[in-house]
Amino acid sequence: MDNTQILLQTIQSLTETNSKQLQEITTLNDELKRLNAQLAWFTRQMFGKRSEKLAPFDPNQLSLNFRGVDLEEPTLQAAVDAAKEVAEQELSQISIKKEEKARRKNRSGLDNLPVIEVTVEPEGLDLTKYIRIGEERTRTLEFEPGKLYVKEIIRPKYGLKSSKSLENIEAKPVLIAPLPLLPIYKGIPGATLLAEILLQKYVYHLPFYRQQQQLKHLGIELPESTLNGWFKPACELLRPLYDQLKKDVLDCDYVQVDETTLPVIDKERKKAKKEYLWIVRSVMKNSFFFHYDSGSRSGKVALDLLNNFRGYLQSDGYQGYNVFEDKASVRLVGCLAHARRKFLDGKDENEVLANYVLGQIQLLYKIERSADQDNLSYEQRADLRKRLALPIWDALEKWMEAVYPTVLPKSRIGEAIAYTYARVPRLKEYAQDGRILIDNNGVENALRPLAISRKNFLFCGNHTSAEQTAIICSLLGCCKAADVNPREWLIDVLGKLPYYTQPGAQKEIELADLLPINWAKSNKNLTIV
Repeated sequence: MDNTQILLQTIQSLTETNSKQLQEITTLNDELKRLNAQLAWFTRQMFGKRSEKLAPFDPNQLSLNFRGVDLEEPTLQAAVDAAKEVAEQELSQISIKKEEKARRKNRSGLDNLPVIEVTVEPEGLDLTKYIRIGEERTRTLEFEPGKLYVKEIIRPKYGLKSSKSLENIEAKPVLIAPLPLLPIYKGIPGATLLAEILLQKYVYHLPFYRQQQQLKHLGIELPESTLNGWFKPACELLRPLYDQLKKDVLDCDYVQVDETTLPVIDKERKKAKKEYLWIVRSVMKNSFFFHYDSGSRSGKVALDLLNNFRGYLQSDGYQGYNVFEDKASVRLVGCLAHARRKFLDGKDENEVLANYVLGQIQLLYKIERSADQDNLSYEQRADLRKRLALPIWDALEKWMEAVYPTVLPKSRIGEAIAYTYARVPRLKEYAQDGRILIDNNGVENALRPLAISRKNFLFCGNHTSAEQTAIICSLLGCCKAADVNPREWLIDVLGKLPYYTQPGAQKEIELADLLPINWAKSNKNLTIV
């Protein structure tokens, strides 16, 4: 072999080595970008702000050119015209108002509280020498802790004075009033105590062992098992009302759906297992309920739960809702907040691309706020969306088609584009009906109290306990949504529900009237004693 052949082989070997090294360098660079993006995301989660609010709207953002991506002239012009009109509406609504000096908030709230007057006279006062010329008043806010008491129901017995009265067939030898039905059959706790136990756990987020300590300080020692024993029949008492709530929520044509985790003890594995709790919210009725089905998150649960539903179904991008794709009676609607969150996560990785999409999303939300401020009807809101929002969506969709090939598919910005682009038809569906909201935030807000409770009670003891948690959280959550005092509502309802569960009981009102949203209309000035 001569020197020429050796030299050619060496060159070929070096070329192959360089090619492999170049490929390895490219792979490592991609991996480095991915890890840097991941590090930036974790840093932001740990030390960055949690708010998703963006900077003030800039109407000139559409004029920028991003990496040479050019859209078709009609599409771009329609989006620019829509953005300009939104900006003009915003500027026309800005007005400078002089703020009057308001009363301090912590003082104005005292007006609705009972007042106990304490008069402090000066020492050595001689009324023969002094005459009262006025007074000075100073207010302090005081607190009296809750107290336990025993309510003893006395039912006098009356007997006939003379046996001659028995000639009247309708007369009874002894008369006594029937015992009022109690929330728990032959149970000690009254409606007020049961209401307080449920409120402490699911509104103030105190587990039973902490409530046990509170009751001890108030004068009675109750085992934690006793509180648990009262909890189950109280939930079963509320179950008919919960079933009525589910029926009312599903009897509409627009619902929002989501799911959240709920730790439940697995006795076989002897540890808490991550199960799931579903929530269904009727936007138009401002009511919702939680649903627990053995902790499953499968699409079959959603299909069984919403089997008879007809109308708009709004959710996040979870694939379990794809089971409704083939149902002509259900129209799936996406959540823009979830799509926006994806681009916020990718902002540290590629700020230019992320800011562009976030700017377009900000425009879409600005349209909704403008419709709210103008108090547009549902028909007018739908027309406004079709005229202003749809052109922005069309331009954004074409922009994603052009940009996606230039980014790494597994990068956060790439995943954000892929996630949003695949759901554009659902995300645009809200523009067809003025009643439909742009995002699913309403149902997510309804989940927050449950998340706080979950951090305090840590887990449910079994599936039955998880189902009972769904009942209580549903009804108390509807109290909050209807701006109803949950204490007053619980005390009143726990006293009335036994008459619905006893066989042959006379029902003076319909069960649906006890739901918080209906109860509030007929009990505006109710005072529980």
